[in-house]
This record gives sequence, structure tokens and C-alpha cells, in this order.
Amino acid sequence: MNDPSSFAPRFLSPPEYVFALHNPNDHAAVLVRDRIRKQTTQRILSAETIAGAPFQSWLHEQNRSGADIFIGMNPVKEGSRNRTKEQIREVRHAYLDLDEEAGASLQAIRTSGDVPPPNFVLDTSPGKHQVVWRVAGFDTSQAESLLRALASQYGDDPAATDISRLLRLPGFANRKYNHAFVVRVHHETDAQYHGQDFHVQEDSPDSPRHLSDSQQGSRKIPVGHHSQSEADWAYAKRALARGDNPDEIMRRIADYPADDKADPAYYARLTVIKAQLSFMSPEAGTPTATMESSRAIDRDL
Repeated sequence: MNDPSSFAPRFLSPPEYVFALHNPNDHAAVLVRDRIRKQTTQRILSAETIAGAPFQSWLHEQNRSGADIFIGMNPVKEGSRNRTKEQIREVRHAYLDLDEEAGASLQAIRTSGDVPPPNFVLDTSPGKHQVVWRVAGFDTSQAESLLRALASQYGDDPAATDISRLLRLPGFANRKYNHAFVVRVHHETDAQYHGQDFHVQEDSPDSPRHLSDSQQGSRKIPVGHHSQSEADWAYAKRALARGDNPDEIMRRIADYPADDKADPAYYARLTVIKAQLSFMSPEAGTPTATMESSRAIDRDL
């Protein structure tokens, strides 16, 4: 992670934001979406062209006519005609689109310690935000695992977690609502982050129990939980509720090393059994009694 001590946070103009995301010779996608006319136009151009006065004037004209303006978060390969994930040249950014309870989610991002400070925070409409981190060292699989984990923890749409995603370009009005809201972006740090800087979990059947850029570190307790047993119990309940195989859930919990568990397989089995029993209890939504049992079992392991 870079040292951001000399950085002065500030709001950025549209061209400044383009160059904060991309190098001048990078190629990036810009999308113009007119919801009323049901027309979508995508252009893949150099960042220098996108930030230039002629193209910015055209975008403002489209925006005044009722179109929303978006920009790709990662550069595409030169010569590409589309922005499929296969055409993404390099993963530069991780991001979230905070909609429901966006203020609480943004506060959790700033204070939880599970993620580093965001580089950019966009105000996209009253009470709604997009959050962007500059990252390095991620391949496609690692980046999309991180995006899914961030979405799971902070409430983004899990279906919109691919590396070819576009977010709003600041300086243009959000035309999604009756009253136009001009999107703005605050540049908060110039740091660059790597996988070990993110301590979030992805509730995916195909992902590891914890995410850390393929490196196993200390066992991290997610925000809102007081012990790892409580976190694992809650994870088991979510996984069971969506229909995951109990044996697979046990394996995921046991596979992640925990210094305080003498027998991880036994601990994982009991955690899943207790989660299964909670669904049969009138107090299924109340973990208190079950967690007391969990703490007693923890003392025995």
C-alpha cells in the first residue's frame, strides 16, 4: 500500500476523474444510456479522447437530452470493440454500488477495518454512493471473488460483480429519477491496494471460506460478530438457507486454519449441526441459546 500522507483529498472534474482511473493511452468504455428513447451507445476510446473537450461536450449534450453517462472501471485491450471480461486488459479497480442503506454501508466501509479506505467515493443520487479502490496484482478470478465478497458484506448487487462493469461518470446528471442529480466524486486517497488489504468473506459455493489474495493470514472476524464461532455459525446458516450441501459447508469452515481450534473438522461439524437445528427451532432467528452452546464447545476444543 502506498503512503497517502501527503495526499490532499478533493472533488474531481470529469476529465480529472478519467485520468485518475486510466492512463492517457489506455482504452476504456463509455456508455450513454437514454432510458426514455431506449437507446444505448457504447464507445471504446483512449482516455485522452474521453477526457478531451470535444468528447466531453458531446457527452454533456447527450446528458442534457436525458441520457445517463457511465465509464468502464478497467482498461480494455487496444482494438477491442466490446468490453467483455475477456477484453479487459488489466484489473485496476474494485468497486461497490451502494443503494439500499447506502449511508450505513459507507460508514461500515470507513470504520470496520475489513477494507482499506476507498480511493473514490461518488455521490450518485441523494443518499446513494459508489465506492472505488485502486488495486494491483489481481487476475480475473481473484478480482471477481473480491467483488463478490464486497457485495456480500456491504450490500451491492451480487449479479453485478464482473471486471467489465461500468460506473457513473461524475459531473453528469443522474437521469434515473424525476429530479436530476449531478453526480460528484471525492478523491480521498492515492493509495494502491493488494489482496492482503481486504479482509472480507464471500458466501459462494465455489469460493474459499475467507478471501486474502490466495494468502492465508490471521482468522478475521467479520463486522457485526463478536467471535469467530458466531461468524462461522452465521455463515453456516446463510449457506444452508440457500441450499448448499452441509458436507461442503463443513469442509469450507474446517479448511480455514484457526489457531484456537484443536479439531477443526469436529468444530465445523458441530457448527453446521447447530445451524441446521436452529431452522427447526421457534427461535430460529435468535442465535443466543445456540451461541452459548457454541462457546461451551469452543472451550472444549
